[in-house]
Amino acid sequence: MIRKLRSLNRRQRRRFKILSLINLGFLLILLFGAKAIVLNAVSIFLINQFLITIYHLSLNPEGSRTTVGEWFHAILFALVAAIILRSFVVEAFTIPSSSMEKTLLIGDFIFVSKINYGPRIPMTPVAFPFTHHTLPYRGLKSYTEWLKLPYCRLPGFTHIRNNDVVVFNYPMEDFRPVDKRENYIKRCVAIPGDDFMIVHGNIYINHRRLPFPDHALQTYHIKADDDTYFQDSIRYVEAYLPQLVSNKGDYLVPLSKIGLEQLHSIKCIINVERLSPEEIKHYYQTSLFPYDKFHDWQVDDFGPIKIPKIGDTIYLDHSNIAIYRRIIESYEGNKFEEKDDKIFINDKETSIYKFKMNYYFMMGDNRYNSEDSRFWGFVPEDHIVGKASMIWMSWDKEAKGFSRIRWNRLFRFIN
Repeated sequence: MIRKLRSLNRRQRRRFKILSLINLGFLLILLFGAKAIVLNAVSIFLINQFLITIYHLSLNPEGSRTTVGEWFHAILFALVAAIILRSFVVEAFTIPSSSMEKTLLIGDFIFVSKINYGPRIPMTPVAFPFTHHTLPYRGLKSYTEWLKLPYCRLPGFTHIRNNDVVVFNYPMEDFRPVDKRENYIKRCVAIPGDDFMIVHGNIYINHRRLPFPDHALQTYHIKADDDTYFQDSIRYVEAYLPQLVSNKGDYLVPLSKIGLEQLHSIKCIINVERLSPEEIKHYYQTSLFPYDKFHDWQVDDFGPIKIPKIGDTIYLDHSNIAIYRRIIESYEGNKFEEKDDKIFINDKETSIYKFKMNYYFMMGDNRYNSEDSRFWGFVPEDHIVGKASMIWMSWDKEAKGFSRIRWNRLFRFIN
């Protein structure tokens, strides 16, 4: 083996070092994932062996001893390795919206771990590399549906837990395959089997009130006697965009706990009050899930609702069918009908249903500027992409020069 390594030229040694680093990475994954079941170790081993095979083929291809041939095989190896890592280990995403402020900001570049909850096998595997659902510039589909695979997920190191920040495919895009639907990022506030409700902005899980996250935003009514000074000063507070609601210095400002404490530095503020349930209903009146006459829910008063868990059985009636109909019909692929006040699933009259998948309830930390499960319901487990793990870069396009880089956010773990 040592003699063979000495016989390699400089380019081949460089490629061997790259392969060694990749092998080391897979070894670390294997070690840290020792609690996962054996199939996960086997899958990592098979991916590793596949990379080694490609590497050896690139070292000794017939008639490819030229510089061009060596570079071609090196690039091919790097491309395949990158695709596998992106599909099964980690993927980079950019935060495009404000729904997770102040936990995640517009312009944050994050890494999403796919091994924490188990890598999802691509369900639409024939696609242009390094694209999601659309080709850049052209606006054409980047995938073809002539080959479809059933949902399958390799074992992960852990399960989704309450308050994890999760990336998932937007459930309402029925016109796209599941794994090609738009990527969303939210906080998972309720997991399968939970009893969930929101009362006056406070989340209750299994009848226990959860502590309010430090960076989650709630809207306050702020009165100031100097508009110019206030608008200039509020930029330095952990708050979202203030909304002027009268010509008398009245503002609606989403603030975190930290932002609320920072307000004392703004001398022109006369009064600060959190919005009452009636004011929230007035300012944020909208149609919420499940859009029926039995549930007059609001963004700050929602539920109670049971989060479906695989194997659980529910009794169906007209008071809850709107909550679970999409699960039965769209996510789990059954034929659903209502006739003469009776419920038919796959042409059989029934009043019970057994869930085939786990489901999750997602919410943005920017509570009043987030389109989440309060608006469109549950997220099925086959839509889960991975766990948001780290911010590796943050870019403020409104700033100038080196100030555009938010240095204090670089390489920060996401909680």
